[in-house]
Amino acid sequence: MTINNDQQYIDRVLKGDTNAYAFLVDSYKDMIYSMVLKMTNNREEAEEISQDTFIKGFQNLDKFKGESKFSTWLYKIAYRTCLDAIKKNKKHNNTYEINDITMNQIQSVETILQGIERQDRSRMMKECLNKLPSEERSLLWLFYFDELTLKEIIEVTNLSEANVKVKLHRARKRLLTVVKENVEPELINHYGRK
Repeated sequence: MTINNDQQYIDRVLKGDTNAYAFLVDSYKDMIYSMVLKMTNNREEAEEISQDTFIKGFQNLDKFKGESKFSTWLYKIAYRTCLDAIKKNKKHNNTYEINDITMNQIQSVETILQGIERQDRSRMMKECLNKLPSEERSLLWLFYFDELTLKEIIEVTNLSEANVKVKLHRARKRLLTVVKENVEPELINHYGRK
């Protein structure tokens, strides 16, 4: 949906046409659910948080000032709601040590994964990402898969630019550790060579 279309529906909702919100929900439900599922790794929880996101969005629609895209504003609500749920549940304590990993090794993740069939690569990447702590996993998804800009991620997370860059760098390092521990050593040896 375009920014102008979003604003038209937002204006209609603010004028009392609550049914117009259904169009916004339909436009963004898959995007929000996808992001939430990647953060929580739990379908039921993702459905609940997605619904909560849209309820909070509706309740706070008058606070949307149009300074960013509506989708970014919803991402921010979803992201915060996920973090709250994760803190409440404390279910996601996946930790991997970040050893002394060099930039060349970080870049080798792409080289390794390029040699694996696309479907297998997708499955392996998802499995590896799911082993990361939720904040790191969500930052990587927002940046690489949802293709949010750095500015949009800063807005969604309320983190500084430097903090987002540092967290993305650490997430990449941790992902490399996970890939090395979970992808068959032969694949790493074969595809990881320069």
